[in-house]
Amino acid sequence: MTLSQTEPGTDHRNVITTLNPGGPPLPPGGDLLYMRSVGRNDSLHFLFCSQGAPSLLLVHSSNPDAMLKVDWLHFLQRNSSSNLRVEPESSVVHSIALVFSRLWEYQDLNDTADPRSDPGSVFPPDELQDVDWSRVRLSTLSAELCGAIRMRNGSICVQLSVFEEWGRDELWPRLLHNSDSAQLKFWLDGLTPRTAHSRFLLELRTVSGAPLETVQSVRSIDDEYTPSIFTVSQWRSNSSLSFVQWKPVAYRDRSARLEVATPLTHWYPQHQDPVSAATTSGLVLGYYGNNTKTIAMNISFGLSGEPFYKDFMSWTLLVGIGDPPLDQFSVLVWSVLLVGLGSPLLLLLLGGACVCVRHLTGPASSTYEPIN
Repeated sequence: MTLSQTEPGTDHRNVITTLNPGGPPLPPGGDLLYMRSVGRNDSLHFLFCSQGAPSLLLVHSSNPDAMLKVDWLHFLQRNSSSNLRVEPESSVVHSIALVFSRLWEYQDLNDTADPRSDPGSVFPPDELQDVDWSRVRLSTLSAELCGAIRMRNGSICVQLSVFEEWGRDELWPRLLHNSDSAQLKFWLDGLTPRTAHSRFLLELRTVSGAPLETVQSVRSIDDEYTPSIFTVSQWRSNSSLSFVQWKPVAYRDRSARLEVATPLTHWYPQHQDPVSAATTSGLVLGYYGNNTKTIAMNISFGLSGEPFYKDFMSWTLLVGIGDPPLDQFSVLVWSVLLVGLGSPLLLLLLGGACVCVRHLTGPASSTYEPIN
């Protein structure tokens, strides 16, 4: 199945979407979605896969005509590498993969929002490679994947959105995006918590030719698009070839709004398995092989004093190549600054002008003495 969008223009990409390219319509073990985003001088290749843990692979090629090749026989067997490649391989500039590998739940009786303070409160993780994932549901430039954890109610969902040009999502946190990026939304819907004081952690793993370094926070005074949030978190490589970006906020309701916003934090687990991403994701194994170096990060939903998980939680992030898009001061902020700082200066100038005019136009002094 193939969907073709509009022709590329200035700062514009043409996106062509294919589900299970060259393979069976309903491959066993999950779908492989291929979204090819073509620019004037290069191409981006987004692969979204549910063979194992849900994963996204982004490959940047300097050739606009580059194409994905899949060896479906070996890809489905998941016992060898190099069965996924973008050709010509010499045109590949960079690649990065994200794997939603595990979901942790812990009982936060002391309201610390940090399971490291009480390791005994952490339940065994839900391995997302073992989730019964649905078939990929397609829309124009997005795809959705949902699954159910065995022996538990509710569902886990991941949504991918690819963009042809600059813009902003209509829903909070309203991340700014460009045509070199894609947006991922992760949410828990109706998942029954094990306790009344449960909080969740999401383990996110990355695989990249240029490993991502420490997360940096970029501050701003403008919270027009995400009220009460003044920072953007960026997970980037030293070479600045790719990035993962998000705002440190999640939402406890399907209708994201300020009243249900909850802060989130990130931290790195002490022990990291260098091959776990390959063993849990057929996409990572097929492209990178077994000998992959991964970096894991835990996203912790909620801080001390925040409400505990009830029945919903959503988080949105952006992944792309080059420099991440950053908000500039909006017209509203510039207007506030102009009024707040400009008004006193304007009053001072007007006051000074009035004094000068009064002094210059006042009555001239007389040379005659008054007669009594």
